[in-house]
Formats: sequence, structure tokens, C-alpha cells
Amino acid sequence: MIAATRKMLTRILEVLLTVVMTVLVLDVVWQVFSRYVLKDPSSWTEELATFLMIWVGLLGACVALNRGAHLGIDYFVSKFSARKRLYIEIFVFACIAIFSASVMLVGGIRLARLTFRLGQISPAMGLKMGYVYLAVPISGFFLVLYSVELLVEKIGFLVKGEDERLVEKIATLLDDENTGSPNDTDADPADD
Repeated sequence: MIAATRKMLTRILEVLLTVVMTVLVLDVVWQVFSRYVLKDPSSWTEELATFLMIWVGLLGACVALNRGAHLGIDYFVSKFSARKRLYIEIFVFACIAIFSASVMLVGGIRLARLTFRLGQISPAMGLKMGYVYLAVPISGFFLVLYSVELLVEKIGFLVKGEDERLVEKIATLLDDENTGSPNDTDADPADD
């Protein structure tokens, strides 16, 4: 039940991100076409592109976290043992969960409510800015969901001790790949 709900929410997020990205591309194409071909630039396309970029960036961060595709500088982390790397991952996912819950989810809800209450309107489109700011709590929700899930998973690995062998094996494979391992079966000494 929980896995099915999570899968459904992830699918909704990915579809929403795809729709927003498609609208962004169409908006920018129309902006360029109207400016350079029609010689009559649209007044609203630049503002819409800015708002859509906010949504794409925040929702894209959620999809990246879910897929483990965030940029990371793991040079120093790769120098640690598998168990220490697991502790670092637990710490990182806990930080993401705390930040996402407190700043993005709770703070984002407050920001959006306040903006709706104040009636702030965008200048070119006349759009309520609260709709733009809704990207913050929505992405905060997904970041909390994914980071807590990954945190529980990593803690489970730590408790069971299963992950150590797997992480060591992966680390060895990555090290071999990065350094040109002597285990590389494609290397032929006669080619030197």
C-alpha cells in the first residue's frame, strides 16, 4: 500500500515536471518567434519562463534525489571505509530531511499562504504570486518523502550489516574503473 502510494506520487511528480518543462520550451519558442519573426515580442513570455524555471528547478531536484542523480563531490567520501560512507550518507539524508521539512515544507507553506493573503500579483501576467511560491512546499514535501525513505533504507543497511559487503564491492569496482584496474580483462599486455 505504501509502496503503491509512493510510486503513484512519484509518477505524478514526473508527469508534472514533464508538463512544466514542455510548457517552458513552448513558451521560449513562442518568445523567440514573436520577437524575431513577428517583430512584436510578447509581454508575458519572459515572466512565464522565469516562473516555470523555478518550478522545473525545484521539482527537478526532487526527481534527482529520488533517482540518486544529484551532483556530488565524492572524492573525499570515497576515501572512507564502507561503514563510514554509510554514516556519512545517513548524516546527509538526515540534513536534507530536516532542511526540507523545516525550511521548504513549513516555511514554503507559510510563504505561499502569506503571499495569497497579501494578494501579490505578477506585473506582466497578473498571476497570483502564491501559485509561483507553491513550488517550494510541494518540492519540500517530495524531498522530505524521498530523503526519509533513503535515510530509513541506509539505517536498515547499517543495522543489518548487509550493505558493507555491497558497498565495498561497488567501491572496488569504481576504484578499478577510475584507476584502470589490473583486473581489466580487456587490457592485452601485448598491445603495449
